[in-house]
Amino acid sequence: MSTMIILCFEDNPRSCWTMTGKKGRQWRSMCKGLVLGTLLTSCMILLYALSTPQIHLSLPEVPVPYSCAHRPSQLHPKPTTNISQQTSGQTCTPKVDIMFMKTHKTASSTFLNILFRFGEKHRLKFAFPDSRNDFFYPSVFQRSQVKDYRPGMCFNVICNHMRFNASEVAKLLPLDTTYITILRDPAELFESSFHYFGRLVPFTWKIPGDDKLTEFLRDPNYYFDKEGFNSFYLKNLLFFDFGQDNTLELTDPRVEEGIKFITERFQLVMLVEHFEESLILLKDALCWEMDDLLFFKLNARKGSTVSRLTPELRARALQWNAIDWKLYQHFNQTFWRKVDAYGRERMAEDVTELRRRNEDMASICIEGGRAVEASSIQETAMQPWQPFGEKSIMGYNLKKNVDKVHRKLCRKMLMPELQYLTELGVNLWITKLWGHIRDIINW
Repeated sequence: MSTMIILCFEDNPRSCWTMTGKKGRQWRSMCKGLVLGTLLTSCMILLYALSTPQIHLSLPEVPVPYSCAHRPSQLHPKPTTNISQQTSGQTCTPKVDIMFMKTHKTASSTFLNILFRFGEKHRLKFAFPDSRNDFFYPSVFQRSQVKDYRPGMCFNVICNHMRFNASEVAKLLPLDTTYITILRDPAELFESSFHYFGRLVPFTWKIPGDDKLTEFLRDPNYYFDKEGFNSFYLKNLLFFDFGQDNTLELTDPRVEEGIKFITERFQLVMLVEHFEESLILLKDALCWEMDDLLFFKLNARKGSTVSRLTPELRARALQWNAIDWKLYQHFNQTFWRKVDAYGRERMAEDVTELRRRNEDMASICIEGGRAVEASSIQETAMQPWQPFGEKSIMGYNLKKNVDKVHRKLCRKMLMPELQYLTELGVNLWITKLWGHIRDIINW
């Protein structure tokens, strides 16, 4: 007599499964895996809690120096091409005090690599998190989360993932700090976030079928639980990252207030879809050099794992992430106004030059000239962090015969974010431990 198991989710009568014999044994095995995963996840949450520094509610207010440049005299002025400084013969000095608001799934790891190299070049002081690669996200940022922080300390750059808290950031960085961030088309961002974080959001576990993204977008309100663990990853994630309420109705006046607040705080909002143009605007705003902008695309997914959104699914994704869409549309307009002020023809010439230099570096640095799947990456130190359940993030192989002049730069440009953080002195024991546990669970 075979065993029969009938499984129904109480809050989801549409997903009711019947299993017999072998299928029943598979279900029991899956249950054991879920129990193990739950226990290990609970241990990790406990570790995260134990490692969280105490929040000092009454930190003394010690003024931060106006500038924290390690050796200002070494920041040589150069002839300016800044659109606000067109006077012939005028010079500018590279700006080194930078707040980069690192949003999720927006090519921000690629930009972080640029910032890390610029910081090393000018011997800048980074405000890093302690024991992990973010500032205890999704909790709002506090100064006390900075590694070895003491009131009055001088930092040039802060750039790791955080939930933005303007007042706390302002008490950490100099007055002349430039605030920068980056946005992405919300439909594409939602697809990427659903793929990357979906398994970490428990309410997605009850979504039936293989194509969970399509099923979720068919009726998102049916599945979404705004109080659910990690639910913020799957609704207006950009607005959430900026410290705002991602569950507001679009007509709520706090949405406009939030966008106005971001507009007033950030001097440059870059766009993933126009990444090279964004870098040219950055170069102009901060008086950087073209060589400071060189990059290889990091943390890219292999094409077979990307869900191509139909026009209908794209419309549904934008409707579901309506606040992010409003935010993106606003800054898309301000972005192109900046491009117009810079000059469209001049922009096209500079983008062409940047692409040429990147192609030259790719031919010098990258084995085969392109990214490869994780299984084909030969050096462990070049393996990027992978999402649960698969190895979909691509990486690079460094050429073995790179000349001595370019060897160090090539390695830095190809280095994944976590490895670069470690090289800069960040202790990532919690992140690394979580990675080992993830591999053991083998989702």
